[in-house]
Amino acid sequence: SAKKEKMVWGNGPSVELRQRNKTKSSESEEATKEDKITDAPLPQRAPKYVLFQRFAKIFIGCLAAVISGMMHVFYLSAYHERKFWFSNRQELEREITFQGDSAIYYSYYKDMLKAPSFERGIYELTHNNKTVSLKTINAVQQMCLYPELIASVLYQATGSSEMVEPVYFYIGIVFGLQGIYVTALFITSWIMSGTWLAGMLTVAWFLINRVDTTRIEYSIPLRENWALPYFACQVAALTGYLKSNLNTNAEVRHKCFIHTRSHVCSPSWPRTHYVAKAVKLILFLSQQVYEVYKIYVFSLFLGYLLQFENPALLVSPLLSLVGALMLIKCLQLNVKKGTFVAKVMMVIKFYLVNFTLNWLLCQESLQAPSQDFFLRLTQSSLLPFYVLVLIICLLSMTQVIFRRITGMSQKTAVTLEDGRIGGRPEIIYHVIHTILLGSLAMVIEGLKYVWTPYVCMLAAFGVCSPELWMTLLKWLRLRTVHPILLALILSMAVPTIIGLSLWKEFFPRLITELTELQEFYDPDTVELMTWIKRQAPVAAVFAGSPQLMGAIKLCTGWMVTSLPLYSDDDLLKRNENIYQIYSKRSAEDIYKILTSYKANYLIVEDAICNEVGTMRGCRVKDLLDVANGHVVCKEGDKLTYSKYGRFCHEVKINYSPYVNYFTRVYWNRSYFVYKINTVISFQS
Repeated sequence: SAKKEKMVWGNGPSVELRQRNKTKSSESEEATKEDKITDAPLPQRAPKYVLFQRFAKIFIGCLAAVISGMMHVFYLSAYHERKFWFSNRQELEREITFQGDSAIYYSYYKDMLKAPSFERGIYELTHNNKTVSLKTINAVQQMCLYPELIASVLYQATGSSEMVEPVYFYIGIVFGLQGIYVTALFITSWIMSGTWLAGMLTVAWFLINRVDTTRIEYSIPLRENWALPYFACQVAALTGYLKSNLNTNAEVRHKCFIHTRSHVCSPSWPRTHYVAKAVKLILFLSQQVYEVYKIYVFSLFLGYLLQFENPALLVSPLLSLVGALMLIKCLQLNVKKGTFVAKVMMVIKFYLVNFTLNWLLCQESLQAPSQDFFLRLTQSSLLPFYVLVLIICLLSMTQVIFRRITGMSQKTAVTLEDGRIGGRPEIIYHVIHTILLGSLAMVIEGLKYVWTPYVCMLAAFGVCSPELWMTLLKWLRLRTVHPILLALILSMAVPTIIGLSLWKEFFPRLITELTELQEFYDPDTVELMTWIKRQAPVAAVFAGSPQLMGAIKLCTGWMVTSLPLYSDDDLLKRNENIYQIYSKRSAEDIYKILTSYKANYLIVEDAICNEVGTMRGCRVKDLLDVANGHVVCKEGDKLTYSKYGRFCHEVKINYSPYVNYFTRVYWNRSYFVYKINTVISFQS
């Protein structure tokens, strides 16, 4: 401020003088500093030691992630060799290790390699009439065979036929994808926590709990083993996008492309859209959701075309959700109708097919998880730390939401000292995602292979995150030790203690598994396949359980009456009809069923006929008795009158009328093969 005074010099004009007040020294210094800051040029780059520190951190983390993935691949390869003694087996014995639907997938990989050209191989798969009798199927569409197509192309294009056998090339690709899977989980945990120590702990928990994190050891060609690595890469890319909080349209589109790329690249798993539904539901919280949905709809339509106009994609719950949310975004009205009616009709349709519904519900993958599952996760310390991390993140999210609702001031940049981990968008995404996946896994055990790796990643992130410990310490209001220092100590000490305890308890077990030589021994199945290849006519059609039919298709190439596939109504009906060989039906009824599918040979399995199931009412013969009205489920199972015995027992006795329709041509301890007579000679 200035003070004005008027002074008169003689008779001259008055002159106005300004007198500046005396300023404080501190204000003068601040003004001087501001001038210096304004005039001084901003540094164009960080100091060299900062750049070197960042580079070293990223380099070591990336190196650890790659090494973890490679070590996982080497472990899977060594364990598979030890378990099956794979390199010392003949080709037939190797193929028998692929059982059920896994056998079907690998058989088409073999067919593609035998085809004279890639185009011819594609045509034979899309117009396949050499697998199921009286039925032409599009195997690429119904069985999602894109992984096998890609594997066959790579095998031939790279000239691998001169260096490695087809089966090793196929297995190697799947194992390599599992390495990518582990690396993606490592990176996701690293991004969230800021330390690659969390990634190493994620891999350790994943490997120790591999019985519940992957089915790669038992069924290599399963669709999930091809699709879940892409899903993990999708989650890692999305985590980086949410954490970076980008706003420009170009960057948003780039991240959205990374996010939706996995759906385009994952037509290998027919249930991909069900898992992705949880992802899109959570992304609805994001401001860029509309862009994500537009790109997703395009990718879904592209996937629909690639899968030969597969209707399963267009009726998926995810498409209904996306369409509804896009309409809400544009019109603010939910006019999506028809989905509920379609679901009700589907449920009614399933209930009309009694045996099929109950048989599917009795599959182990569709059961609720057992107590052993939770016990295993607890013994490895995974479940307790996961619950701790989840509770802290949930409470912090609730606190942040409450602050926003009540209008309390919020910092734009959250620091470690704030202890507010629930305000980070990537944490919100992962917490809600793991809750949704966990809810599904608690109902369907097969989905635990999607949820448990998530548990490993989230638990490892939490115990290695100083921000999570700072959030907890701020709630406890400790006064003796500085909370930031204690949080940093806990984020290093806790994972170190966990790692040492896991190393001490589980590392010797892993070494024992790799050094212990096991052997896959199934001589009865080998003998059966050998007999079929040597004695059965090339044009013969075999009937039996769907699982066995998959093995026959792979090992012999002969035509079958059914397949272990659950996405086709006609195949499900065939399975139910063929399973009647284990029911209380007459020889004439069974004969009519088998001849209606042009079957020439019938295979009866002792394991099914004499099955002693641990789950009450889930044996095949029990389900058939209920469906056929031969059991009344009231106050215990009471058998109703039936003038026919169980067919699989009666046909072995070789008396009339069974010998009139069926002639036994081969048997061993596990299988009985009967030729279906074309000319019936009735005997008294």
